[in-house]
Amino acid sequence: MVRYILSALALTVVFLSTGGAGYAECRADTVYLRGDWGQARFSVDVADTFETQSRGLMFVEDMPLSKGMLFVYDRPKSLSFWMRNTLIPLDMVFVDPFGVVKHVHSNAIPHDLTPIHGGDGLVAVLEINGGLAKQLGITVGSEMRHPSFVKSLAAWPC
Repeated sequence: MVRYILSALALTVVFLSTGGAGYAECRADTVYLRGDWGQARFSVDVADTFETQSRGLMFVEDMPLSKGMLFVYDRPKSLSFWMRNTLIPLDMVFVDPFGVVKHVHSNAIPHDLTPIHGGDGLVAVLEINGGLAKQLGITVGSEMRHPSFVKSLAAWPC
């Protein structure tokens, strides 16, 4: 029963965000994803300073399915994350400068200090509730839309 409810809520995230009109405005507090699986929209807090990136989602006890945190970096780099002081399982979606998903790590374990390497040449990481990427179908090759990607380079520009 719980699995059914979670699946229904996850699909609601996709259905509420489909359609061309929903993409008219690109906003810093919203991330869009698309792929062969469909489309999704997440409200995000942006971590683009050392302080916000260091804290991330530490100490967050629960998070709505349509919410996430987007870590944004000013230049491509090798990125690794860990789950120190993180209380909830997370999926990590690692993205290149073109807004293309290069790696998805599912269900990172709360409090685990093992580095989760996303790859090289990355500029963003989206953290969402654990298991949600798989439920929605978010995979390598999916495209992200957000104003942090250079419009002339983005696979799905604002």
